[in-house]
Amino acid sequence: MPRCSIGRLAIVVIVIPCHVWTMTQPVTLPLWAFWLILIFAAVTFASHFLFPSVRWFFRKRAERVIARLNERLARPIEPFKLARRHDMIQRLIYDPEVTAAIVEHATEHNVPENVAFEKAQKYAREIVPSFSATAYFSFGMRLARWLSNSLYRVRIATFPRQELASLDPNATIIFVMNHRSNMDYVLVTYLVSRAGALSYAVGEWARVWPLSGLIRALGAYFIRRRSGGNLYRRVLARYVQMATDGGVTQAIFPEGGLSLTGEVREPKLGLLSYIVGNYRPGDRDVIFIPVGLNYDRTIEDQFLIRAYKRGNRRFRPPNRAIVSGVASHLWQRVTGRFDTFGTASVGFGQPLELSLFLDTVTGDPTKAVATELMDRVRQVVPVLATPLIARLLLETPGLSRDNLLDRTRACLSALEEQDMPLPQRSPDVLVDDTLTRLIGRGLLRETDQGLEITPTGAEVLPYYANSIAHHFPELPST
Repeated sequence: MPRCSIGRLAIVVIVIPCHVWTMTQPVTLPLWAFWLILIFAAVTFASHFLFPSVRWFFRKRAERVIARLNERLARPIEPFKLARRHDMIQRLIYDPEVTAAIVEHATEHNVPENVAFEKAQKYAREIVPSFSATAYFSFGMRLARWLSNSLYRVRIATFPRQELASLDPNATIIFVMNHRSNMDYVLVTYLVSRAGALSYAVGEWARVWPLSGLIRALGAYFIRRRSGGNLYRRVLARYVQMATDGGVTQAIFPEGGLSLTGEVREPKLGLLSYIVGNYRPGDRDVIFIPVGLNYDRTIEDQFLIRAYKRGNRRFRPPNRAIVSGVASHLWQRVTGRFDTFGTASVGFGQPLELSLFLDTVTGDPTKAVATELMDRVRQVVPVLATPLIARLLLETPGLSRDNLLDRTRACLSALEEQDMPLPQRSPDVLVDDTLTRLIGRGLLRETDQGLEITPTGAEVLPYYANSIAHHFPELPST
């Protein structure tokens, strides 16, 4: 036994130097393998030593930026909105209600739970934004301000300053808006930039690279308008509820999409049902602020009108039309022939405090809230020059310019008595400027017999007249 142990020890002593000696010899490698080893080494070094330091540097810088922003914002950015996207996705898919929905989906469709879990995770990644305060308040705000003021004369029609100033600072604010144009996002973001950062619910049109990355960075979350899957709806509902509970300022369009006819449509209850149904007495209060938007000209009017005539909502313009339109617009700017698209006006209505309103409801609370909110939105939709003159011309074809001016003055006086949000220019300037624009677009012709609506105008003018039809209840929509 002792001899055997000594023999084994001797072998060990002899073998170890042999390995040490072999490791000092040169090794020949292909060039690609050498570069691959260097790359792996660099990545390993960066991930263990460099990246953490860089992340720490940018995180501290971002925290300082947010601290400065919160000092000047009426409503500071909530911690929920600043959470890392990965952490938010994990929190969402492991939420008890989402977990229960995953189990139900697996049972209903006879699939393994891990398959249902992966589907829920995909939905969560699709929905959850990756908000960047730097992108929102530096790039996003500047772009929104420049676009709004370069395309339109921006006006605030109504603003209940006293009521808005007295709102509970700890409540969750949700702006509820009619949907006239994709400029709605830009315009309202610009106008409420001093109050806080908005989180929009955006449709599938925005899930296009690279636009989707920018929109996520600005805090928007994506929703599928036509998804009938229960699992998807449960994941979306929980995200909206968690954001609302976390105090995130949001903006939603209850109509569910752009208005194809120009009129303010009836609300859909989806997102509102998630918010109202989740509220319990004692929770953080939710305050809805109605917002009415209107334009002298919406950029997408022709596409929306054609979609309505076809009977579907597929109004995404072809790439050729987009390129042609942008090129034409840039040429007008270069040659000095572009003088905005007219006025874009926003009216802010009386806030609706959910906790107080629910005490007065006797029926379906979501439907009651939606109906009341859309009524308040309609009340503050501004009456602009193009919609008003379009309506007068459609009511009485063949008006002369002087007769139109008289009708416009009478109509404005009647609306003023009802405290309607009206244009801020004199009737003379308003009529002359609007007729120049409509004639320039080929919607009107001025003849010896009066103002004549062209075939193109017969399609376009009702779209604008419908936007203020609810202010004239005695007359049918055009």
